[in-house]
Amino acid sequence: MLPKQFEKLPKNMQNEAVRPYFEVLKKRKGTLFLKRFFDILIAFIVLLILSIVMIPAAIAVAVSSKGPVFYLQERVGTLGKPFKMIKFRTMVVDADKGSKITVGDSDPRITKVGKFLRITRIDEFPQLINVLKGDMGLVGTRPEVQHYVNYYTDEMMATLLIRPGMVSEASIEYRWENDLLEEAEDSEKKYIEDILPAKMEYNLKYTKNLTFGKDVVVLLRTVGCIFHK
Repeated sequence: MLPKQFEKLPKNMQNEAVRPYFEVLKKRKGTLFLKRFFDILIAFIVLLILSIVMIPAAIAVAVSSKGPVFYLQERVGTLGKPFKMIKFRTMVVDADKGSKITVGDSDPRITKVGKFLRITRIDEFPQLINVLKGDMGLVGTRPEVQHYVNYYTDEMMATLLIRPGMVSEASIEYRWENDLLEEAEDSEKKYIEDILPAKMEYNLKYTKNLTFGKDVVVLLRTVGCIFHK
């Protein structure tokens, strides 16, 4: 929920680069309400439909490798509040103790079933539960771990004014991100210095120009990318 006053934002978001975004969003309460209503309705319907895929996926994860079915990773959400993002586990247990990013599909930490779930994006389906809980929306900035939020500029903090999303325009434009990281000599440096700032340009534009119609377009484009991979 967006606070009524700029001064009520977390201290690390109270900067002049964030203020214009805050003022714009304050005037779009109706859009934010409609966006949330749409998120809940669609997430509930899609979750029911996708259960015929998710149940077999959960069984496959459970029997194919040691560890829990779901992977809960702490991400930074609205107003900087952390939450647990839900995904099907696609890596070996304790894989997150290494690199914070996955470099290509050849990452040795990825299980055989996990590779398939990643390619088909089925591993992302449980995030619909996050949408119903209110942690996320269908469309918005993809949530980062705190490690990368620490590299946000003052203006980038504006993306935390609204719920993070399952999909975004940035994730469409950078759907080959893993390939870029795999080709880099230093994948961590490549992500922080090149990919993150480029994606945030899309995210900031989305935040400032947020409309219900834009969400529909992004969702349709995402579906199109899935079927034209």
